[in-house]
Amino acid sequence: MPRETHRPPSTLDPRTVRIALHATPSLSRPALYRLAEEPDAWLGIDESPDRLAAAQGVPRTQMRRALAALAEAQAAAGRELEAAGRLGARLIVRGDPDYPPALAHLALPPPVLAVLGELPIAPAVSIVGSRKADAYGIEVAELFARALAAAGVTVVSGFARGIDAAAHRGALAAPAGKTVAVLGCGLGVDYPAGHDRLGREIAGRGALLSEFPCHLAPRAWHFPMRNRVIAALAAGTLVVQAAPRSGSLSTARWALDLGKEVWAIPGRIFDERALGPNALIRDGAPLIQHPRDILETLVPSLSGPPEPLAGRAAADLPAAAPDDGEPPPEGLAGAVLAALPPGALRLPEEIAAALEVPVDQVLGALLDLELAGRARRHPGSAYGRT
Repeated sequence: MPRETHRPPSTLDPRTVRIALHATPSLSRPALYRLAEEPDAWLGIDESPDRLAAAQGVPRTQMRRALAALAEAQAAAGRELEAAGRLGARLIVRGDPDYPPALAHLALPPPVLAVLGELPIAPAVSIVGSRKADAYGIEVAELFARALAAAGVTVVSGFARGIDAAAHRGALAAPAGKTVAVLGCGLGVDYPAGHDRLGREIAGRGALLSEFPCHLAPRAWHFPMRNRVIAALAAGTLVVQAAPRSGSLSTARWALDLGKEVWAIPGRIFDERALGPNALIRDGAPLIQHPRDILETLVPSLSGPPEPLAGRAAADLPAAAPDDGEPPPEGLAGAVLAALPPGALRLPEEIAAALEVPVDQVLGALLDLELAGRARRHPGSAYGRT
């Protein structure tokens, strides 16, 4: 009986092969990544599908599906390129000059990335945490992301509700702040529902990135894959709130495996969302209390680190602050606003000492400024301009 052989087309270029396999829904992602690693190792080889499968380390059924897909490779690749184009995105393929170097260190890098926006060339930190974050977690994620972005650090996260969304918003709140959202589905899928506006803002100041076909709906197993990309793109990962065995801890484990930094925000021992970060701290992760703790480790050469959350001595407070373009409020509120320099945080007690007025009057003025959108309360009861 003649031996079954199948010679994959040798005329296809590796880029087309990678996009076509990437767009083949019947092909598992592990098999795709293995076959896309070195297409030249099996393209054009006159051998049986079973022997090709054994040589490439993939299941026989997956090898047969890949070979069948190559018959329509040009058309499949063209459809996926068109789908990305309709979204205003582009495909970056392994081997392209703009493929992120950080992902090349993964054991099986994503062969194709769909990108909407521009991937920033800057030091990056990933901020991850619970989808069910409380007000404290949201406040911390936004504060850290804004401070890091203001210092020139790109904030990477997973576009989920809770801590992820807060991290993206915090980075966007910084002047010229940049952020990258790594999706667990295709770029053309509205997930999480209602995040489309946030997605547009991120693409305008950074990028939305997905390793999945443009219209592939999210599946549970997508998110561990997404987590490894989040970890790989950043020099370190900050975990804000996370339950045990959560996806955030998965990202932290990937970061450790890749030799990256892992930091953790401590939390209350009775709060399940604090069990993950507290366990990381117990196991040796640095306890982080201020963005400067990360900046000093990551980019010590960056100038202009954020002000301490507890502020400085009252004698160091300036008598007035630069005008923000709006008329200053009248009375004590105007004096309190002038004692809040742009980009700095101050405690009410410091402001009261500098202005020589009772602290309860300062707190009342700060409340008025908050309601007017001119000031904001931060962790540690410190206040800053919005």
